[in-house]
Amino acid sequence: MTKRLTPPASILITGASSGIGAALAKAYAADGVTLALSGRDRQRLDAVATACRDAGARVSAETIDVTERAAMTGWVTAADEAAPLELVVANAAISAQTSGTGDDGEQVRDIFAVNVAGVLNTVLPVIPRMRRRRRGQIAMMSSIAGFRGLPGAPAYSASKAAVKAYGEALRGRLATDGIGVSVVCPGYVRSRMTADNDFPMPFLMDAGPAAAIIKRGLGRGKARICFPLPMHWAAWLLGALPPSWTDPLLSRVPRKE
Repeated sequence: MTKRLTPPASILITGASSGIGAALAKAYAADGVTLALSGRDRQRLDAVATACRDAGARVSAETIDVTERAAMTGWVTAADEAAPLELVVANAAISAQTSGTGDDGEQVRDIFAVNVAGVLNTVLPVIPRMRRRRRGQIAMMSSIAGFRGLPGAPAYSASKAAVKAYGEALRGRLATDGIGVSVVCPGYVRSRMTADNDFPMPFLMDAGPAAAIIKRGLGRGKARICFPLPMHWAAWLLGALPPSWTDPLLSRVPRKE
């Protein structure tokens, strides 16, 4: 059973220049809230930061590559020293369309570097600090695609499966330290990542409503925040059924990579 948590007053969000990250930053922005935001695009990130400041939040915004371990450690540490972090959202991610490379091998490596190593570079520096304070919350952005390896997007679904498994395991490991961990598994959300998809996207939703669902789930300390419900059920079923049953169906799913 989940319980309602005190709203966080100091929050760090990666991938905040667009999509769910930007929508989450705006959803949390309010008087008395400090936001540390990062993103790849300076212009879009500045626009998000301005909107959050207009809502009353104190905002610092940095264009930083989540794959750069030392840079991320320095940024997360500085943000925590400025205002002890109560919520860290490891949201930055790329897919085939947003990887910036057309080479299959490099594309796979880039996707894993951002989606997996980028998550580690975000959460590992803050865990010892939260442990010392015996409080804090971490949210890791996985995906409904992480429930079953998808032939149409093998690197993306595998990277999100890794985040899902790591987050679920870390939740149990950190529970006795007073740290909550939530894994977020969205379906299709309108963003730069889905903008170029030329195939049907069931239950496609805007980033604003998606952020509202995530914020509500984090406020309750939910272990897993998956939406929309029909896609969650379908993904769970695909992961539970034998591959010999599901391979013929999934082989017809459009390719992203």
